[in-house]
Amino acid sequence: MTQQQVNVSALADGVAAGDRRSLARAITLVESTRADHRAAAEELLERLMPSTGKSIRVGISGVPGVGKSSFIESFGEQVTGKGHKLAVLAVDPSSKRSGGSILGDKTRMEALSRNRSAFIRPSPAGATLGGVARRTREAMLVCEAAGFDVILVETVGVGQSETAVAEMTDMFLLLLLPGGGDELQGLKKGIVELADMILVNKADGDLIDTAKRSVAEYTSALRMLRPASPNWNVPVLSCSARTGDGIEEAWQKIEAFREALGGSGEIARRRSAQALDWLWTEVGEGLIAALKAHPAIVADLPDVERKVADGALPPTIAARRLIGLFARS
Repeated sequence: MTQQQVNVSALADGVAAGDRRSLARAITLVESTRADHRAAAEELLERLMPSTGKSIRVGISGVPGVGKSSFIESFGEQVTGKGHKLAVLAVDPSSKRSGGSILGDKTRMEALSRNRSAFIRPSPAGATLGGVARRTREAMLVCEAAGFDVILVETVGVGQSETAVAEMTDMFLLLLLPGGGDELQGLKKGIVELADMILVNKADGDLIDTAKRSVAEYTSALRMLRPASPNWNVPVLSCSARTGDGIEEAWQKIEAFREALGGSGEIARRRSAQALDWLWTEVGEGLIAALKAHPAIVADLPDVERKVADGALPPTIAARRLIGLFARS
């Protein structure tokens, strides 16, 4: 995005027309941290909002090496072959040292990246917890306004804090490797509880029988957990991104999920709760940014941070002091 003023009206028209260059520029705009870009991004989103909300939003997570990108490519070819338009928001890990990101998903999804009915947008996770990028929610809205009716959000992997994707999508899909109980024990219980569908990937070759046993073990383990929704029993299926086996069945389950929870109003209620959560997340982040930029805080912060770092001042007291300065000014 250049320094020149953004023509929001033209950009919104381009997105609405499904122009891929406009779509890419719009996502770049909503991801920008520049103050003038943020103002333009907010105007853009307001213009696009009436055209959003018509997709099925699916979050995908899984352990490293499970084949998320391979699955998405196979799944994407299947779904676009049925006439759907697929947008993939793939989040790559960022280096804590350099801030850099690999952004290699377009390379890993080579065939899907050439599919005119698919759009792949890799974004760096940055410092954002939850396995998603800071502006993934806005990017989803822009893709919906561009006519994409299936949105996939691929997270950087499974970890202690990587459940945020479940809090911004309709359905949370967890990919696992064939292997059985050891892997299930190694996963955080919380992320399994969040799953709306579990897929055991790489069920091909010598691993077919192992995958079948894994499906049985995961199905048995899920019976000990209380279902998150009274309208849905979490299915456990096997699939192979390499051969395509099981991909059609996975899509059928997604359609069944949408019909069951959409018909009961549960998806609409989830989205309303997610929107309110998003509101307060933005309020919190905005207040922290304003606090850090406030002159009184800027003047006092070095001394407060030094005392906290030296162990001379408890962080709780330091935080209350800074908030008091901000509130009184």
